[in-house]
Amino acid sequence: MLIKTRGIVLRAIKYGETSIIADILTEEKGLHSFIASGVRSNKSAMPYSLFQPMMAVEGIAYFKEDPSALHRLKELRACLILTAIPFEIKRGAVALFMAEICRKSITEVEYDPDLFEFVFQNIQWLDESSHPIANIHLHFLLHLTGYLGFQPVLEFALDQSTFFDLKEGTFLPERPNHRFYMEMDATSHMLSLLQSTLQECHLVQLTRPERKTLLNNLIQFYQFHIQGFKEVHTPEILELIME
Repeated sequence: MLIKTRGIVLRAIKYGETSIIADILTEEKGLHSFIASGVRSNKSAMPYSLFQPMMAVEGIAYFKEDPSALHRLKELRACLILTAIPFEIKRGAVALFMAEICRKSITEVEYDPDLFEFVFQNIQWLDESSHPIANIHLHFLLHLTGYLGFQPVLEFALDQSTFFDLKEGTFLPERPNHRFYMEMDATSHMLSLLQSTLQECHLVQLTRPERKTLLNNLIQFYQFHIQGFKEVHTPEILELIME
């Protein structure tokens, strides 16, 4: 059947001489893989530039009601014109990181418009914001957990002087009897970001070492709570670029 939907490109790999296979988070059907024929040729009606990570697109596809099927794109165009992410290396690195996290953590192929809108709004803010962007990836990681089903519950935070158990996803008044936890400072920073909006997350004051520690903690948190969540490669890029 034919479907028309907005989508967010998470990854594209070359296939054959001129085609690509793209993992796209769609508004109507969730995360699926699509083949686009001839897009790497000069005469293609679907420019190859549309398949960069975190591009927001709208298209028509031949869709099969099979979770493992490879669907075929018929038409594709941009539905959000990015004016900064493709041209600014720091914003581009954050977008790559967000795309990798989405691809490795979103496994549902079902209709989830709230998740789609969350990712879409983060892309839009990353591209348009005039504020510092150094906290956006951390805010994204924390608030994405709410759509994945394991967001830390703020009501259970005892106070700002507490520890966070990465394995159990709970706040504790004392260190747990294992090494997989956040220290009090990192927990405090996490709580500040959890309580901030995307538009105000830049107001949370963090040093570079503090951001690195929190990022490593949060990736470990994902690894404990998402089966098969593999090593993330883009944090190293982020660290180099954000210096």
